[in-house]
Amino acid sequence: MTNRYETLANTMATEIRAGRVPAGSRMPSLRQLTTQHGVSQATASRAYYLLEEWGLIRARERSGYYVAPGASMGVAERLRPHDHTDPGKVDISTLVFSVLEAARNPGIVPLGSAFPSPQLFPLPRLAKSLGHAARLINPWNTVVDLPPGNEHLRRQIALRYMAMGMPQPVEDVVITNGALEALNLCLMAVTRPGDVVAVESPSFYAALQAIERLDLRAVEIPVDPESGLNFEELENALEKHEVKACWFMTNFQNPTGTSLSLSKKKALVELLTRYDVPLIEDDVYGELHFQPEYPLPAKAFDKEGLVMHCSSFSKTLAPGYRVGWVSAGKFTATVQNLKLMTTLSASIPAQAGIADYLQHGGYDKHLRKLRCALREQLEDMEQALRQWLPANVHWVRPDGGYFLWLKLPHEVEAMELHRRAISQGLSLAPGPIFSATHGYRQWIRINFGHPLTTKVEGSIKILGQLLAEIAAAQGQSGTA
Repeated sequence: MTNRYETLANTMATEIRAGRVPAGSRMPSLRQLTTQHGVSQATASRAYYLLEEWGLIRARERSGYYVAPGASMGVAERLRPHDHTDPGKVDISTLVFSVLEAARNPGIVPLGSAFPSPQLFPLPRLAKSLGHAARLINPWNTVVDLPPGNEHLRRQIALRYMAMGMPQPVEDVVITNGALEALNLCLMAVTRPGDVVAVESPSFYAALQAIERLDLRAVEIPVDPESGLNFEELENALEKHEVKACWFMTNFQNPTGTSLSLSKKKALVELLTRYDVPLIEDDVYGELHFQPEYPLPAKAFDKEGLVMHCSSFSKTLAPGYRVGWVSAGKFTATVQNLKLMTTLSASIPAQAGIADYLQHGGYDKHLRKLRCALREQLEDMEQALRQWLPANVHWVRPDGGYFLWLKLPHEVEAMELHRRAISQGLSLAPGPIFSATHGYRQWIRINFGHPLTTKVEGSIKILGQLLAEIAAAQGQSGTA
């Protein structure tokens, strides 16, 4: 079932793309729209939000909405996100690779990085655990530690689940090569080519790449930076399509940084249980909370084994060790077999080393220090953004993780800003890489996981200058 605002947006989009409303034309005001179509102002506003997200209109401050240049051309049709409840093929990898490749230069300031600073991790102490554990490895561990993985590590992970107030059977824990492999194995366990998978919009680009690689179809469920996942849209999708799985981040979602409340997580599990749809829960940032308590994931409310809870030590302890896991519930045996059929085993020494560190290295003390550092870095980053970026750049402050999701001025395209930023020696993550249909063209993701050095603050200043240059150029072209 299509919502009224989507119907209204699609009606106007058809007129714009057909060229019947020329570029530069002023759109009806919200008041006119409500009168003409008999809808509420909220419905009218959401319709315009969709048209703006699709790149068909642009807002001008204190002036209203105008048809964007080139909105009737083929490129606008190609980039227009489909109806959120309409599954589509995903073609995102080329764009993602081009963006990531441009930022690989070690001299680039990593505002677009997906990792926090390695200086935040206790690598020397971890190396001590790795060395100690490696000396004790029995040659038979090469067989014993095949999936589901090192028993000592799995028991340490199970103990952490218990301490969080959501005990999980050790038998359900499967060790993987990072959380990304865990997520991919879970997706493979419950889908076949052509199946429909519900993903967030915007979404972690690796989720989109996995869907593309497995020849699946994505139905995008909107995520609001303040309120999180849109449950109404999700239930519409579940009702309308045979959704085989959902891939969601319930804590500090990448890229928006938003989290679902405990009540919404519980409601999410209840909704998916009613439709018998598995949830692949990506919870790699859950331990990076700024509040006193760990925000329980949706898995805590899972009574039927439908939630596959995936996490890793890559964001909290050891990025290069590539050790993750999944508590896979009723799908444990399938995930374990897929692990055997694909990469066979995560690194045996790395598993043993992390297990030793969890038992003897003071992991919780490290996490408290890490959270404190990230919270301070967030404050520093926000101060720099307020100082150097235009006042019409907006964001919502997250309660954890290390990403900020920035809404750019309406005249600035994220990909254009990305290209100019790379040429100036800094990276950012442009919005289109987080969308199955290359949407979010006025959004960027910024990483505050690195200390605000003089060089990093200088890059924020450059970013502000680039925004001003693009806005000025657009203003000149608009008056030409």
